[in-house]
Amino acid sequence: MIVESNINLDKIDLAILRLMQENSRISNVQMAKELEMAPSGVLERVKKLEQKNVITQYTARINPAAVDLKLLAFISMKASHSLGCTDTANALAKIEEVQEVHIIAGDDCYLVKVRTTDSASLMALMRNSFSKIPNILSIRTTIVLETVKEAQQLVIPEK
Repeated sequence: MIVESNINLDKIDLAILRLMQENSRISNVQMAKELEMAPSGVLERVKKLEQKNVITQYTARINPAAVDLKLLAFISMKASHSLGCTDTANALAKIEEVQEVHIIAGDDCYLVKVRTTDSASLMALMRNSFSKIPNILSIRTTIVLETVKEAQQLVIPEK
């Protein structure tokens, strides 16, 4: 998901993004009311934001415990290849339980976020999936005991 860095967003675009981030189900008419604009103008701007890959997805946030995904873990991995190689990152990203893959600086190469049902399923994930990816030299796992804050919302600046 690469977004051009030279995209210029004005005050209205930023206001649309704030409204949509607060409630992705907000109607075009409601947004137009909030922004004191014509619905057609808002719709046109939203379409342009989608085309420019500023808005990349509409989704529902689901409570992980409701679908028995109670174990959250962050896994640091070291690989034997150079930093520019994305084969391992792409292989990790294909694993269903993997929610995020970050290429990081420091002693490790990757930081991976996973959700599973319990420690046994985490161990199975490591044995059946991670161990089959070539180049992984070491894995360090941090299991989350309690989450205080977890958010996807960005702080959208005022212009």
